[in-house]
Amino acid sequence: MNTGGIAADHFGRVRRLLAMSIEGLTVEQLMKQPGENANPLGWIAWHLTRIQDHAMSGLAEREQAWTADGWHERFGMAAEPENTGTGHTMDEVRAFQSPQASVLIEYYDAVYAHTREYLETVTPEALDRVLNEPRWDPRPTVGVRLVSVMHDNSVHAGEIAYLKGLLEGRRWFPA
Repeated sequence: MNTGGIAADHFGRVRRLLAMSIEGLTVEQLMKQPGENANPLGWIAWHLTRIQDHAMSGLAEREQAWTADGWHERFGMAAEPENTGTGHTMDEVRAFQSPQASVLIEYYDAVYAHTREYLETVTPEALDRVLNEPRWDPRPTVGVRLVSVMHDNSVHAGEIAYLKGLLEGRRWFPA
């Protein structure tokens, strides 16, 4: 398996965990904050997907699905390609209105399809290409960005699964 195949498999696992964690939840459950200053499941699912859409579209040098495919409209949000949720204040998080779980999963599926297309083109040499992002020192490579997105998606998918367990009152060990 090549690097693109490994990464595609990873993003597929994120998709399965995301779907397993939010399918069947109501919008009310997706919007429930597990604590006063905690992000709700729906916002985290949106953010996880926005990060992947933003970063992988940048690497592929194509327009994000968020704007190109009108996902921003389905979320009732502005077509702001830089809005991934990173840096949102708690007021901005609370203002987010989650759509149905099916819409969150469909958006992930659309982004994942674009991600897989890009990953099919990635060569070992491409991973070493330095990105023109002077705000970072040292500047990241394609490989570093790919690992960053994979890490971010893994962390948030696990967070979503954990929060669903809290929402359902599940315990790790039987009482």
